[in-house]
Amino acid sequence: MPALVLLGAQWGDEGKGKATDLLGGSVDYVVRYQGGNNAGHTVVVGDQKYALHLLPSGILTPECTPVIGNGVVVDPSVLFSELNGLNERGVDTSKLLISGNAHIITPYNVTVDKVTERFLGKRKIGTTGRGIGPTYADKINRVGIRVQDLYDESILTQKVEAALDGKNQLLTKVFNRRAIEAEQIVEELLTYADRLRPYVADTVLVLNQALDDNKVVLFEGGQGTLLDIDHGTYPFVTSSNPTAGGACTGSGVGPTKISRVIGILKAYTTRVGAGPFPTELFDEDGAALRRIGHERGVTTGRDRRCGWFDAVIARYATRVNGLTDFFLTKLDVLTGWEQIPVCVAYEIDGKRVEELPYSQTDFHHAKPIYENLPGWSEDITKAKTFADLPKNAQAYVKALEEMSGAPISAIGVGPGRTETIEINSFI
Repeated sequence: MPALVLLGAQWGDEGKGKATDLLGGSVDYVVRYQGGNNAGHTVVVGDQKYALHLLPSGILTPECTPVIGNGVVVDPSVLFSELNGLNERGVDTSKLLISGNAHIITPYNVTVDKVTERFLGKRKIGTTGRGIGPTYADKINRVGIRVQDLYDESILTQKVEAALDGKNQLLTKVFNRRAIEAEQIVEELLTYADRLRPYVADTVLVLNQALDDNKVVLFEGGQGTLLDIDHGTYPFVTSSNPTAGGACTGSGVGPTKISRVIGILKAYTTRVGAGPFPTELFDEDGAALRRIGHERGVTTGRDRRCGWFDAVIARYATRVNGLTDFFLTKLDVLTGWEQIPVCVAYEIDGKRVEELPYSQTDFHHAKPIYENLPGWSEDITKAKTFADLPKNAQAYVKALEEMSGAPISAIGVGPGRTETIEINSFI
């Protein structure tokens, strides 16, 4: 049963789109299992660059069926905008499947997200303001709107009214905003029903039958391990589970059917939004990483915070996800440094700590302990095998592999689809 999970092993933006696209020709289904349009992947095919926010990366591979699972939250307007953009560029999107149990991001979810974040002021979390958190909150509070609700106007109306009972109290009495009319929301949501209908399916059944038929299914996580609602740097996290366990709950495929879990690691570290970041750089090296690596969020448009590789985080990702392999991306960005620092442990209250502290307080006070590795100056973007890499680049990869606790099976040496060194096949 060849089911693979591919996820971010840092704070997101590790290059998951490139990794998924690399595997796209070998898999039959690519499944997004959590998150919404607060995530983003950039995929470069030839001289074409595609920015995907909600759609699985497999949408660019004609032989592959892309699936939006039940764990994803869907903004229909964003979905159709993205589909239209791909269709205009000649990409066939007709094979897309969307779970009828996926939750809908409504206009009032977006409103609540934006006004709440603004209200928090200095205590803001750094959300994208796209309604993802409030939609997941509605789901847990059992007042959420699911895709299937668009096909029963009576149920849809009842659910919208129930959700707005509380939200309008919040908007009018706390945030001094106008109340939102339920009728207007229902009318807008119903305009999406007919266009969504061809894509809606019982994706749990489809995926399990595919695995029974020995099809290859790839589960693609958004964001990254350190943004997981349970296992990330809470509260500066997303509202879902990007970790490997989320692939099961977000798709309806049981854990016994997953054969491989691949973590995507950037050769350095970045994050978007607020929250602790022990190896963050505020000097010329940080600016250079941002410039050379084109570190700007695909979805947010915000500059990413940049820092050196953090082996403590990598080991943590290996543990909580049960990683079997790593895909190391953006190794080429490090070309030109004489010495490359790598964080091998933290100093917390004068003590050396080699594992991620569970305490939020301790992590906020963690200071990186660095080990310097020799750099290289040779262009590596044309490398096709591991042996083609400069000796120091090889040594850097081997050191990261040893520190991180799982084998590095592929290396990204450039942004293009073909600029990848495959050491061990994932399938």
